[in-house]
Amino acid sequence: MGRVTMLTNPASGHGSAPHAAERAVAQLHRRGVDVVAIAGTDAEHARRLVDGALERGMDALVVVGGDGIISLALQVLAGTDTPLGIIPAGTGNDHAREFHIPTKDPEAAADVVVDGVAQTIDLGRIVGADGTERWFGTVMAAGFDSLVTDRTNRMRWPHGRMRYNLAMLAELSKLRLLPFRLSFDGEEIDTDLTLAAFGNTRSYGGGMLICPNADPTDGMLDVTMVASASRTKLIRLFPTVFKGTHVNLDEVRTARARTITVDSPGINAYADGEYVCPLPVEVSAVPNALRILRPAG
Repeated sequence: MGRVTMLTNPASGHGSAPHAAERAVAQLHRRGVDVVAIAGTDAEHARRLVDGALERGMDALVVVGGDGIISLALQVLAGTDTPLGIIPAGTGNDHAREFHIPTKDPEAAADVVVDGVAQTIDLGRIVGADGTERWFGTVMAAGFDSLVTDRTNRMRWPHGRMRYNLAMLAELSKLRLLPFRLSFDGEEIDTDLTLAAFGNTRSYGGGMLICPNADPTDGMLDVTMVASASRTKLIRLFPTVFKGTHVNLDEVRTARARTITVDSPGINAYADGEYVCPLPVEVSAVPNALRILRPAG
């Protein structure tokens, strides 16, 4: 590792990312690595900066922040030989968790950039009916959880996690089964669901193991489908998601496929925690789409 470009999202982790970036840069310098630091004023500006850095050449793109800034990097790095390094500084950090990258130690995460191995993994690919195309690394979600995120994004108060919690309570009060039309590698089904999650990796939302058996090297997406119109049952199910044991419950079905089409009227798709587009979409696993730096061994 001779020269890396470091992209920081100043807003990640409620503003803690710049401090994490300083610590990571200092450690990389101590390890003899040249660092070119960039920080976009918004997502579009950041992407242009990364595109330019990629053209100039680098040994790795290192991102400082959460899953949102990683999502931006994936749009540029997918299908290239340039590896992705991660200095976790977000609230969820599901990419870092999946690949055992230290989440509270920027120096240790910087050491992974230098000493780690570049593993080739799959990415998820979303193609929307509206022409949207998006890569994702962790999970695409549609249904109750995307309705909660829609509501959270519309709210201006309170700030932080409490806003999400209030949005969840509001959506629970309106809980209903949603009509879904799905096809798994061409096999179509019509069903009513509370939510559906499509996992390249296991977790979303800061460690919820929604697709506990997902493997980002098997060329497949794991699908978790929850069907419950009972608020009590959904609230009881929630803690089991952190252990991954929800897949054993009667209200939950799982499937696995390479390519899935998903439609439910009025529902939006979110991936890596970011808004993507309205359904319908086609979502697929793309083998060997990204090189990611992770601890050796």
